[in-house]
Amino acid sequence: MPVIRKVLIANRGEIAVRIARACTDAGIASVAVYAEPDREALHVRLAGEAYALGGVRAVETYLDAAKILDVAARCGADAVHPGYGFLAENAEFARAVIAAGLMWIGPPPEAIATLGDKVSARHIAQRVGAPLAPGTPDPVAGLAQVHEFVTEHGLPIMIKAAFGGGGRGLKVVHTTDQVEAMFDSAVREATAAFGRGECFVERYLDSPRHVETQCLADAHGGVVVVSTRDCSLQRRHQKLVEEAPAPFLTAEQEAVLREASVAILREAGYVGAGTCEFLIGVDGTVSFLEVNTRLQVEHPVTEEVSGIDLVREQLRIAAGEPLGYTEVATRGHSIEFRINGEDPAAGFLPAPGRITRLRLPGGPGVRVDSGVVEGDSVSGNYDSMIAKIIVTGATRTQAIQRARRALAETEIAGIPTVLPFHRAVLEAPEYAAEKDAPFAVHTRWIETAFADRLPGLSSQDSATSASSEPTERVVVEVGGKRIEVVLPAGFGLTSARTRTGLVPRRQRHAPAARTAAASGTTLTSPMQGTIVKVAVADGAEVAEGDLVVVLEAMKMEQPLVAHRAGRVTGLTAAVGASVSSGATICEILDA
Repeated sequence: MPVIRKVLIANRGEIAVRIARACTDAGIASVAVYAEPDREALHVRLAGEAYALGGVRAVETYLDAAKILDVAARCGADAVHPGYGFLAENAEFARAVIAAGLMWIGPPPEAIATLGDKVSARHIAQRVGAPLAPGTPDPVAGLAQVHEFVTEHGLPIMIKAAFGGGGRGLKVVHTTDQVEAMFDSAVREATAAFGRGECFVERYLDSPRHVETQCLADAHGGVVVVSTRDCSLQRRHQKLVEEAPAPFLTAEQEAVLREASVAILREAGYVGAGTCEFLIGVDGTVSFLEVNTRLQVEHPVTEEVSGIDLVREQLRIAAGEPLGYTEVATRGHSIEFRINGEDPAAGFLPAPGRITRLRLPGGPGVRVDSGVVEGDSVSGNYDSMIAKIIVTGATRTQAIQRARRALAETEIAGIPTVLPFHRAVLEAPEYAAEKDAPFAVHTRWIETAFADRLPGLSSQDSATSASSEPTERVVVEVGGKRIEVVLPAGFGLTSARTRTGLVPRRQRHAPAARTAAASGTTLTSPMQGTIVKVAVADGAEVAEGDLVVVLEAMKMEQPLVAHRAGRVTGLTAAVGASVSSGATICEILDA
């Protein structure tokens, strides 16, 4: 049986930190790779060795298989762990790793290719009798086939990248006039994220829950469902909150999920950690969605309720060891909150920048997985995750109670984050439902039922948001009682310290107002990003609401529409151009 002595981690951020720590626990050496902006990153410092990849963008660093394999050869690694994202679900990379004489800590390349192709995954699901919503048997050849599917099956539909996952290249269409734009966007996102733009179409279940199974499979025929998870709290089809086990399932639904998952993975010849994803409609209908052939971002909630270290299991399985168990008993309830650098009050716009303050929670039932420290910058070149806060309790109710405390303790300054959203969700009766109450959360709940609450979710303290002037918070004692006082920055603090012993606790600056997307005749960029589509020409006449350009940042697309009717002038934007927050896109003058 092969022995793993040194693992090259082909990733960055919190998942690279997670893998490095698991390697240390297992007595295995770890090697980090890094892009130039990550030279001082936490994953680089925690690994035993670190090698530069010589670039800035993902395509020239973490997506460059040749560079990664070169590092593996130079450092003497005997295994490669891809984490999630980047090359984790790339069958050709897996084959190249194996061809180089290295152990691949992931499923066989053939299983990645078969299940990574969402169409062939559907075929496997059909063969084993897994529940499926209607869909195209193969990728569609073009827009006409999408319209044909709509005519036959009706709306809503889901246009989805055939190769990829993580919500990228996935668009839900609710009206006929959205079909063309959504199809173009799905193809564009899929090509950018996965290098292939093929898409297929499925009937979309109305207001579905997103439920999945965390599975492990060894090379000896053993397949185990470790736990179920609910991942319904999503924006733009990307998850924000996940929990295990999935609550409010019937015994019949859970049995279907577990039996279908085991059958699909066995049919695919799967080995390693993987996740089978399903949708559950409001009428209880279960439909297979896809298999993610990697470790999931939300894997910690399963670890917390099962007591199983999934990364250590990946290492054991890759070394040829059998699982040694046929079922897993879970205990308690765990919830994960993804802390992203996004502004919920602005529709979850990505907000790259420097983290000037980072205070993460602790205490009973609290775990934090993070790849950054105070002073680090969140780059627009990669995803927006700062940390994952995982809270566990004996029951779902206790987990929610502990989560309220943990999120209240958390402090992040320098960039907007989704913390206010998470705090608000924990007070929403639709989410914090009691055992016998209806669970009203679904995959579009944030963008529908919760949407009117988003504009008020500022991530700045109320004490500083009322004024645009810089402020400083100091701590004083009056009659032995500790009191915090907020003053204008520099307001006599030097002399005050001398006279009264004022001790500055920390300085916080009120945020500069986010540049509006439109002001007068000027259309500006609401965020730093890259232009991926220009929808109109300079000199064209537009109506209010017409699409002008599409921006991409942190792997998300953001359409920018005309704020008024008129003639477009000064539009010099080109596909591939970078723009800063507040940059002028064009003027829209009276026609």
